[in-house]
Amino acid sequence: MPKTVAVFFGGNSNEHEISVITGMLAVNLLRAAKYNVIPVYLPRAGGMASSKKMRSVADFRTPCPQFPAVRLTGGGLIPERGRKKPVHIDVALNCCHGGMGEDGTLAALLAWHNIPSASPDVPVSAVFMNKRLSKLAARGMGLPVLPSFAVREEEWQAEKGKTLSKAEALGYPVVVKPCRLGSSVGVTVAKSPEELESALALAFRLDDDALIETYLAGKRDVNCAACRRGEGYVLSPLEEVFSERDILTFGEKYEGEEKRASQIPADLPAPVAETIRNIMQTLCENFAFRGVVRGDFLVAGEEVYFNELNTVPGSLACYLYGRTLTESRNFLVSLVEEAAAAPREPKEVLISGILNENIFARGKGCKRRQNLL
Repeated sequence: MPKTVAVFFGGNSNEHEISVITGMLAVNLLRAAKYNVIPVYLPRAGGMASSKKMRSVADFRTPCPQFPAVRLTGGGLIPERGRKKPVHIDVALNCCHGGMGEDGTLAALLAWHNIPSASPDVPVSAVFMNKRLSKLAARGMGLPVLPSFAVREEEWQAEKGKTLSKAEALGYPVVVKPCRLGSSVGVTVAKSPEELESALALAFRLDDDALIETYLAGKRDVNCAACRRGEGYVLSPLEEVFSERDILTFGEKYEGEEKRASQIPADLPAPVAETIRNIMQTLCENFAFRGVVRGDFLVAGEEVYFNELNTVPGSLACYLYGRTLTESRNFLVSLVEEAAAAPREPKEVLISGILNENIFARGKGCKRRQNLL
């Protein structure tokens, strides 16, 4: 059983505040489960900070909350000042939404420092953080996705006519999404070439890559999470999230009076529900997800389309596996216990020994040196 769990949250992301909410939820639920929990906050400006005094979301309401700086070291954390003895981490839990917290950068840092993680690894995080790559991956597996194409900012600036023609071929309205953002930030429905130009201007303020996709009229937004259990996966009940807009907005997801209702389990025809579960199972088996992920789907009638996959879902999808705080706590415990029970053994690293040879000796060595210089 792991004793010390480090919970990472924050980061330089448009979803920074949502990450703080998820992070402090995980911190307090795992504390209630009697773990030694180390909250690790990633400020927008960079670096890492940690303090046992991090107790609630209120601790992060100031623009630049001040906590002692820390850094990763082999197997744990070490303070930047004062006591230099590292604190060992048994398992890390990633609660960073968006940015370099979710795109695989944090996963790579944890792997580099030999810290076991209860969250998805580098390749999975990198692919599904980028909507351009995730659509390519889905099409490669034969999963149903809506027609779309991606455009980089420099392409748009150089050949606007080309992008407008491709959008015309898709047919208006279209949805414009920054490729590496989440929580509906920067997502716009464009109903004309003029609106498309405005939508891309917004997208390129936030990202250098945008996805333009067919808008599905009358769609329903349905979610399904999956978590690793031994050699298999446990799928959550399906959730339908309701919206009064063309697209589900950030405000409808998170903000007070705007927040829309959802239904769990979703009221769907049995074949539609089965299709969604089969797609999630296919994604799990092909990518060998670790921890918990959430797939988002669009449904129109009997048709189902894979929309995107979140490798750090909001609230870590706790609410899909239990409606009470006790059930959410037990779910998080299962994630960290799973990671501790099945650590990845390091593979053998081959050493050629070439540095022990005098590669610059004699004539051949001179030729090599000339080539190197």
